[in-house]
Amino acid sequence: MQFSQIIGQEEAKKRLIRTVVEQRIPHAQLLRGREGIGKLALAIAYAQYICCENKGANDSCGVCPACVKYKKLAHPDLHFVFPIIKPANKSSVVCDDYLADFREMIRENHYFSMNDWYARISNDAKQGVIYSNESQEIFRKLNLKTYESEYKIMIIWLPEKMNGTCANKLLKILEEPPEKTVFLLVSNKPEEIITTILSRTQHVNIPKLSDKDIFQTLMKNPEFELSEQNASHIARIANGSYLEALSILSEDDDNKQNFERFVMIMRLAWQVGNRKDHASLKTLRKWSDDMASPAVGRENQKKFLAYAQRMTRENFILNLQEPEMNFMNAYEANFSVKFSAFIHERNVEDLMKEFALAERHVEQNVNSKMVFFDLILKVIMLLKR
Repeated sequence: MQFSQIIGQEEAKKRLIRTVVEQRIPHAQLLRGREGIGKLALAIAYAQYICCENKGANDSCGVCPACVKYKKLAHPDLHFVFPIIKPANKSSVVCDDYLADFREMIRENHYFSMNDWYARISNDAKQGVIYSNESQEIFRKLNLKTYESEYKIMIIWLPEKMNGTCANKLLKILEEPPEKTVFLLVSNKPEEIITTILSRTQHVNIPKLSDKDIFQTLMKNPEFELSEQNASHIARIANGSYLEALSILSEDDDNKQNFERFVMIMRLAWQVGNRKDHASLKTLRKWSDDMASPAVGRENQKKFLAYAQRMTRENFILNLQEPEMNFMNAYEANFSVKFSAFIHERNVEDLMKEFALAERHVEQNVNSKMVFFDLILKVIMLLKR
């Protein structure tokens, strides 16, 4: 992968290239930022630039033997670590068991989400983990001599998904890294990485994409057949994420489902709190049980709670009458015209806290039925303020 294949991020590209030109490549870097902005693609393009045999001032050559292997993501000195889901019939798995799928997913479209990856490798509703035995694979690979390039490069996608044992073993490697080894950690949520690892990596903050970059990319793609007006609207509400723009384009079913869930619980919660509607409370209790079912799964539960936080924020902002600060699609905006009046300075902060707390509890495997019913009761009280 070359830098030219990545949307925007010109400053980040220059920074990474400069470390190679000046021969000051840090042994461990953390590329951090929101999902869908090209962090993983940047890490791969950077690794290719490091290993390129005929690199230019702004990009790898794309045609040397190293670049040809990188195009297939099959260079012998490039290694990947990423979260995986262990099948019920296996006692032990490592990332290499899923490497072919991971390479194929990147080649198909290097802007994909964590949930996209989980859906590809498993029909289960479980969330992915980088298991403890992966640390043995990391040790083994990095203790080998380089095959063709000067550097061995280890790209760790979503290091926040490492379990404690693996994270602590990785820390030991980062403290005493093998010679000519580069670690590239790519994180959506660096705050969930253990602090000792954070302190041993050089942080590279990858910003959100500009509306202009997303707009131009959408307009260049003949598959989308967008008018300038539609492309501009999508670029704006994508809020810096090309992945979000693709989701809007495909009329993402998950987004619509989460919207319908949000509308339902807010309407019913208001009716319970303001009209003492006991039938609505029973419906909300059933909803909380349904959300807690294994069929929904933790990742989809978290996705809904993140969506609820976004919609709460957008409705509060809508009251400020600053349209350039709002990022909603058409059906979200239509609902919010009337609903935004119920999200105000007396409850917005606590609503955001309760949705965020529920998301954190789901992440920590707290009983989901308790989490969602407790959340419903809090929402009822907050909408009465």
